[in-house]
Amino acid sequence: MIDRKKGKEITLIAAASENHVLGKDNQLIWYISEDLKRFKKLTSGHAIIMGRKTFESMPKALPNRKNIILTKNTAYSAENAFVAHDIPSALEFAAEDDRPFVIGGGEIYTLFLPIADKIELTRIHHPFVGDAFFPIINEKEWELIQEEKFEGTEEQPYSYSYLTYKRK
Repeated sequence: MIDRKKGKEITLIAAASENHVLGKDNQLIWYISEDLKRFKKLTSGHAIIMGRKTFESMPKALPNRKNIILTKNTAYSAENAFVAHDIPSALEFAAEDDRPFVIGGGEIYTLFLPIADKIELTRIHHPFVGDAFFPIINEKEWELIQEEKFEGTEEQPYSYSYLTYKRK
C-alpha cells in the first residue's frame, strides 16, 4: 500500500457520464468548453499524472504543467513529459507539488483511487456508450462537499454538474 499522507493532496479530475463513461476509442465524446477551462484553471502549475493512452490522445504535453505518464512499457518515451512505471515513481516525479492531479484514463483512476484525497468530477447528465470508465465512488469512503449544476444550452446540449468529493 502506498502512503497517502506525505503532505500531498492527490486529486482525481475527470468528466464522466451518468453511466461512468469517460470516452470511446481514446477520445472524449462530448465537448464542454467551460469544463475544459475549469480543468485548465485547476491543473495549471501542477503535476498531472496520466496513462499512456491519455497522453497519446492529446496533441502534445499540456503546457504549464509537469506531465507524468504512467506506463508498463519500459521503452516508452515522450517529448516534454516524464515517464514512470509504477505509482511510487509517478509520485516521485511529482515530489515538489503538494497537489498533483490524476487526469486519466480509466485504469489510472482505478489505480489511484485508493490513495486519492479528493475528486473533482464533472458529471455529464446523460448516458453514453464508451470503452473507458470512471470508477464508482463509494459513498462510505467519499463525502460530496460541493456541487454546482449547469443546464445544457443550444451549443452544448448536455446538463452537467461539478462535484467535489473529499475522502472521509
